[in-house]
Amino acid sequence: MICCTGVDAGSEWTRVVVLALENGRVRWLGHAERRSEGWADSRIADVKAVAASIQAALEEAAARAQVPLTSAVVGAGGTTVGCAVSRGGYEEGYCRNLEQHDVDLVIERASRVQFGEDQMPLHICLRDFVLDGRAGVRDPRGQSAVHLEAFVSLVTFSTREHDALVNAANSAGVVVEETVFEPIAAAYACVRREQRRAGVAVIDIGADSTDLVVYQGDSLALARGLPLGGQRFSKDLAQGLSLSLEEAEMLKLQYGSLVAGENADQCVIELPVPPGRPPREAPRSELAFILEARADQLFRLVRRELRRAGLEASLLGGVVLCGGAARLEGLCEVAERVLNCQVAWGVPVGIRDWPTELMDVSWATAAGLAMYSGRLKQRRLERERRGLLSKVFG
Repeated sequence: MICCTGVDAGSEWTRVVVLALENGRVRWLGHAERRSEGWADSRIADVKAVAASIQAALEEAAARAQVPLTSAVVGAGGTTVGCAVSRGGYEEGYCRNLEQHDVDLVIERASRVQFGEDQMPLHICLRDFVLDGRAGVRDPRGQSAVHLEAFVSLVTFSTREHDALVNAANSAGVVVEETVFEPIAAAYACVRREQRRAGVAVIDIGADSTDLVVYQGDSLALARGLPLGGQRFSKDLAQGLSLSLEEAEMLKLQYGSLVAGENADQCVIELPVPPGRPPREAPRSELAFILEARADQLFRLVRRELRRAGLEASLLGGVVLCGGAARLEGLCEVAERVLNCQVAWGVPVGIRDWPTELMDVSWATAAGLAMYSGRLKQRRLERERRGLLSKVFG
């Protein structure tokens, strides 16, 4: 049995999922969830505190799975994530059959980009190839051409944030197999291949930021971190209803809905009050109004990014919402109105024995990170098998 672990270290919660890789498929072994410490505004402020949160979640997950956890795929995200498109090509001056080394060369040239002072490549994702001016080629090997060109999407991340995240995971006792942009991982767990080909956006709404990826024709077309998350919804309630942030968060979880309903003005909610103060009430419609205004702003930010990338009308596969802050009732309806396409919650699929209580948007990223680890290990097994066969058969 091969163990695959995903660590979703968010600014509010740290979640760990452990899977077993068996005959090319994954099976649930264990999971854990702990409150996060050491974060400020979606960035790591205290590496030791973040490491302690990760370690506590890892130990609990290891005890449940009854296996030692020594390595993991770790999620990365936040407002320092960006995306750029790059191209690279060459020609020999004569028509020839293209081979693997030709493909490797143009991808390597496309990846030669001068990054900013605090930027590093997190992912290099192939978009397509151009053969003698013919675009949209997915695999040029075996075809004839004079000029070959590759287009790649470069997902970038803060070097400092990456180093802090890796150091925290290492301090928690695990080797980092790879760092993965969190909505890319979530897509592994909750997006079908047909959706990718048709065009789909995955929106991971966290506590302090919202991460976005778009797939178009099976290729990554856009990746971005947006500076608005679930905490902003809670702060709006706190300011609008004169509550503490903790009281507003509790109210959001208990009564939060962006759909007021027909009799919402008559439906009142008792608000928390300090000891000795008279009771206070607010109509449920007021909560809905406050939350809907912020949700509308969030999806307008998403729409702006889609428009800038020329993808606003390209989401025939719809939009998938995940992340702990995506649980709000009525959020899908607001997203559909603003983005003008079908929107659904993203829950993990394709994992044997996955517990019913984890069929929730908050677990999509951690599940996807563990599935990503499974993919890395499956590919390693296949390479080892091919190497063994070449030794046997010469």
